[in-house]
Amino acid sequence: MNNFQLSTLDIVIMVGYAVLIIAYGLYHAKRKDSEDYFLGGRNMTWPIVGIALFAANISSSTLVGLAGDAYKTNIHVYNYEWFAVVVLIFFAIFFLPFYLKSGVYTMPEFLERRYDRRSRYYFSFITIIGNILVDTAAGLYVGNIVLQLIFPGVDSIVIIIILAVAAAAYTIPGGLNSVVQTEVIQAILLIVGSCLLTYFAFDQLGGGWEGMMTSLTEMLGNGQVTAVENMKAAGVYAAVTAREAFSLVRPLDDEFMPWWGLLTGVPLLGFYFWANNQFMVQRVLGAKDLNHGRWGALFAGFLKLPVIFIMVVPGVLALLLFNDLDITGLNYMIMENGVQVPCDDIANCPNLTYPILLFQLLPKGILGLVVAGLLAAMMSSVSATFNSASTLVTMDFTRSLRPDMTSKQLVRAGQITTLILVVLASAWVPFIERVSDSLWSYLQLVISYTAPPAVSTFLLGLFWKRANGTGSIASLLFGFFFALTLLLSQIFGWFPALNNIHFLGMATLLFIMCLVVHITVSLATAPSPPEKIADYTYKKEMFAQESKELKELPWYKNYRILAILLLLLTAIIVGSFW
Repeated sequence: MNNFQLSTLDIVIMVGYAVLIIAYGLYHAKRKDSEDYFLGGRNMTWPIVGIALFAANISSSTLVGLAGDAYKTNIHVYNYEWFAVVVLIFFAIFFLPFYLKSGVYTMPEFLERRYDRRSRYYFSFITIIGNILVDTAAGLYVGNIVLQLIFPGVDSIVIIIILAVAAAAYTIPGGLNSVVQTEVIQAILLIVGSCLLTYFAFDQLGGGWEGMMTSLTEMLGNGQVTAVENMKAAGVYAAVTAREAFSLVRPLDDEFMPWWGLLTGVPLLGFYFWANNQFMVQRVLGAKDLNHGRWGALFAGFLKLPVIFIMVVPGVLALLLFNDLDITGLNYMIMENGVQVPCDDIANCPNLTYPILLFQLLPKGILGLVVAGLLAAMMSSVSATFNSASTLVTMDFTRSLRPDMTSKQLVRAGQITTLILVVLASAWVPFIERVSDSLWSYLQLVISYTAPPAVSTFLLGLFWKRANGTGSIASLLFGFFFALTLLLSQIFGWFPALNNIHFLGMATLLFIMCLVVHITVSLATAPSPPEKIADYTYKKEMFAQESKELKELPWYKNYRILAILLLLLTAIIVGSFW
């Protein structure tokens, strides 16, 4: 079976779109100086900030990951999406004012302001590694999946190189403004494409929401569907009714997300991703002022809420429509016990869920546009990580080593760095399936190992005056070596006992251990200088002063009122799937 063919019309649309989006990115290039190149001139308004945050998060890898894990594990994956609202509100209230007031280019630079240079260099290094392992490599991996299905005769290495070069085509000359402007286009197209995909999936099923729930209950209850029987036997698809499949709160022993993980691990991963990760925070650093930064963050949270209907539900619909689809002719390879073998069942290769939905459901013309949008979104997310990582290398290392460099020289250094990152990210892509068979699981697994040390350092730095630089670097280094051991163990099977711990539990354990190390070392060494405490720790007086300022604004500009309304809307949606 190989229905993954594009018509001439689809190919023309894809090529035309690719040319136009690269031209659009180059048109919006800003490279007059380092602030223009790395932060878009710090003049982005809240709609651009919010859409750019959403687009950077809902990239091609997220689309494929959400649909694939919804196919495997019901809608539990949506917990990461709605919890982002809570994290973004916390970020907007407490952390964003310090980030913007300090005028920093990077998150590691902020750590130097609060602690010392040691923490800055470490966090910059680990963030660059994370950008390569998570954001960039995952984006290239998705593009490789889609193009391998369309062009099965082309070697995957060639595809990865072509995609990486295409992504760098406007990132290297254009900087952050090119990235953000193209992200806005990608976000709109991805949302429209996801809505169309959901519509055609429901239409193919022959019923609306109630029809889907009825079909799902019958499928899970009668055990007549081979794919469901296989998944149940493997302990993957644990639901037995549609209501259970659409419940966000899972039992204690749930393989994907037990209820305790929702209270502990998910907040940690979310806080790192939205409040500490240079890849995401860089967009807010480009806001024209604090209000636009806060409104943009809340707008991004608002955009996350409909994801359950247009990006998660299609994965469940794929289970109903294509669970017995013959995919043996695709020659799609997966890793089993360190050996590549052909995948013969969608249940064993969930990363194919979204591409299958696209090619099986969308008509000519629309298919080409949506596939072009998916690949362009991949390029956009990859280019964003290129820009983010090059910002870190240039501003945290190059500028420190060569402080006499001009703005134009710093821009050139960032462009050269991007080329190097293209090579490194491309080289890591083949290792993704060695870590996990699901792209979404891979993303969460890697973040769960890298996030806890950073989260503990940022939280203690802002809310505990006694936290010092020695405690910070001791905690970060401890977390790094412990996490590195865990990650290598996953790849090479070194410590089976550790590998069997749920990744959300491991994230929580690592976070607590890093907190203990940080607090212990800080109390055993000299406190931080007064200037690092006065300007970079939160005080109750700040809240009172801000309250006076907000009284001068109409309610629809008061971010606190907007945050409360957003929380209420989130509670309604989450409560509907409790």
